[in-house]
Amino acid sequence: MAAEVRTGGCLCGAVRYSVRGDPVRVVRCHCTDCRKESGSAFTVFAHWPVDAFELTGELASYDRRGFCPACGSRILDTSDVDAGGAFVEIRLGSLDDAPFELTPERETWVKRRESWIPPVDRATQHPEG
Repeated sequence: MAAEVRTGGCLCGAVRYSVRGDPVRVVRCHCTDCRKESGSAFTVFAHWPVDAFELTGELASYDRRGFCPACGSRILDTSDVDAGGAFVEIRLGSLDDAPFELTPERETWVKRRESWIPPVDRATQHPEG
């Protein structure tokens, strides 16, 4: 049985990617960096094995954060890859289809979570990273 393939990309379509299979982990983060880079109260991302990831188009980067140089859409983080790791971190909002089945199992920097945002059911809660 073939693994599910999910596709995604930036707002203008210049950067496209695909990931095969299920992510290793899904996380919702409330840290200052995630809030600032997303322009929102938190960000949700997932880690996929590098060998399950394919990219077309050119990314620009800032501190290993990959984004489209044309429209500025944030796509991924390569910190783990750059450190010799085996995972690429994908921003779930960049997927083409809303990934309703990918529920965060971990929530980080909850000490910075807005009081009006409830915790993710069944996700482990971490005051910091």
